[in-house]
Amino acid sequence: MPSLSVSDLLTLHDFVADLPADRLQRLATAGRPVFRSTGHRLLHQDTPADRFWLVHSGTVALDFHVPGRGHIVVEHAGAGAVIGWSWARPPYQWRFGAVVADDIRAIEMDAVRVREMIAEDAELGRELTARLLDTVSARLQAARHRLVELYAYPDVTP
Repeated sequence: MPSLSVSDLLTLHDFVADLPADRLQRLATAGRPVFRSTGHRLLHQDTPADRFWLVHSGTVALDFHVPGRGHIVVEHAGAGAVIGWSWARPPYQWRFGAVVADDIRAIEMDAVRVREMIAEDAELGRELTARLLDTVSARLQAARHRLVELYAYPDVTP
């Protein structure tokens, strides 16, 4: 079976699948398929946000460094997820960290190149921004539910 091109992989990812073909082709030039094994750290909190990932399979643990406690996992994201949105707004530094919890296959996107595309194509910028806002909103809602569970059932580990 031949391997899929980046363009093919983009058409299979919920985040961008329904974009017009010409925009998918442009985005494909900024991506590359990657495999990352369990334990690989994708990003470190407070470091430059120069890429992001569209996950096709596997799981990524999003974490936050707490002094004296280490990295605390705040969410797990799997197939169909977008990992990273700090690349889209200055100062372009990661607000969280992320480590592969279960081997992933993903498209790694060059965020600098995608920002250049957005600067050249305002409609693409509006569309990607709206999709990122949906992702952020869903993650905030999930965090809210976890906090309710934590306080409603204090003996349960999130």
